[in-house]
Amino acid sequence: MIAQLTGRVTQELAWFKSSYSAGNGGDCVEVAACPGAVHVRDSKDTSVAVITLQPQAWDAFVGFAANSGVV
Repeated sequence: MIAQLTGRVTQELAWFKSSYSAGNGGDCVEVAACPGAVHVRDSKDTSVAVITLQPQAWDAFVGFAANSGVV
């Protein structure tokens, strides 16, 4: 599911940046988890659409990425 959250909602979420961010302006994402949803956005342009996933989908993605050597 892809959704554009309102500015007020995105400000209220507790966003955290990927631990793989080098801090040098490269590719990076931010994640905010809340009951029933995990929100993902581009940390360099927080005004663009937010991807919203069910927690099970996020867990599957993270597990895949960890096991495939992507991260």
